[in-house]
Amino acid sequence: MAHQSLYRTHRPATFAVTRPLEEAAKAKKIGHAYLFAGSRGLGKTSVARIFADAIGCKENDLHEIDAASNNSVDAMRALTEGVYTLPFESPYKVYILDEAHMLSKSAWNAFLKTLEEPPAHVVFILATTELDKVPETVQSRCQVFEFKKPSRRGLAEVATAVAKKEGYTLAPDAAELIAMLGDGSYRDALSVLQKIFAGADEKKLSREGVEKATGAPRQEQVHALINALANGERGPALSAIERAGKSGADMKLFLELVLEALRATLLIRYAPELRASLETELGTDEFSMLEKLSKAHVGRSTSNMGITHATMLAFLTAAERIRYAPIPAIPLELAVLELFPEEATK
Repeated sequence: MAHQSLYRTHRPATFAVTRPLEEAAKAKKIGHAYLFAGSRGLGKTSVARIFADAIGCKENDLHEIDAASNNSVDAMRALTEGVYTLPFESPYKVYILDEAHMLSKSAWNAFLKTLEEPPAHVVFILATTELDKVPETVQSRCQVFEFKKPSRRGLAEVATAVAKKEGYTLAPDAAELIAMLGDGSYRDALSVLQKIFAGADEKKLSREGVEKATGAPRQEQVHALINALANGERGPALSAIERAGKSGADMKLFLELVLEALRATLLIRYAPELRASLETELGTDEFSMLEKLSKAHVGRSTSNMGITHATMLAFLTAAERIRYAPIPAIPLELAVLELFPEEATK
C-alpha cells in the first residue's frame, strides 16, 4: 500500500495540536482570519483543510493559493475581488494561503483591507514557515497558532503506528533512526517510511533494512568508532572515521549517530533507572553492546573510563564545527586528536 503518499493517507485527522480550533468549530464561533506558523512538514495545510471541512466548507468553496507563485499586487486584487461572491454550496468560502510570508509588501497592502473586514461568509487561513516575515499588521488581524516540532520520541511513535496500520512491524531502533532522519518533520519521517516500504521484502522492518533503504550510515560503522574511543585507540578511531567517509556516509548524520551512542553509553553507566527505557529504545543487541562499552576502562586505572563526558564534549564541539568544515570528516578527526594527543599506553 506504499503506492499512495503515506503523508496524505495518515496526515493529522484531528485537531490534537490545535484544540481551540476544534472547540471553535463545534461552537460555531468562527474567526475571519487564522495564521498557522511552524516549520515545514508539521501539518499546517492539513489542519487548515480539516478545519475548513469541520465548518462545512465543501470542495467547490475551498480555495488554496500558493503565495510563493501568486505574490503580486494583481494576484491579491484578483483574490480580494473574488471573496465577495457568495459560496456555491457552503456556509463559508475558505481561502488557504500557503507560504504567506512570500507575499510582497505591495501585495500585503492590497490584501490588508480585505483581511481586516472580509465578508461574513469568508474565512482566511494563512500558513507560513517564517512567522517573523509576516507583517505585524497582518498578525494582529489573525488568530495565530504556532505548530511545534514533534519530539524524536513522538516521531518514532508515529512511524511505528503508521507501519502497524500498513501491516508492518517496525523494530524500536529502526523507528528511532526514521525519527532521526525525519528531522522534526512528520512529512519527512513518513516519506522515509514510504521509501522503506517500497524496498521491503518482508513485514518485519529492522534497522539494517532502514539503513539499506535510506543510505544512512551503518550501525557497525558507528560501533567501530565507539569501540576505538572506549579503548583509547587513536589510530583505529581515525581509521573508522575514514572508512565511514569513503563509504559515502553523510558525515553529519554519522556524527549525530555517534553522539546518540555516546549519550546512551553514559546514561547506561550513570543512570541505572533509565536502563529499561534505554533497552526498549535501542533494542536488546545495541543496548548490550553499549552496556559493555559503558564498563570499559582505558589503561590500568579503573577510574579512567574510556568514554567520559569529555568524549561527549569533544564530539559535541565537532557538531558545531562540521557546519563550516570544508571536509566534513575533519571535525571528527580533530575530536579524536584532542581526546588522544598521545596514544594511551597499553
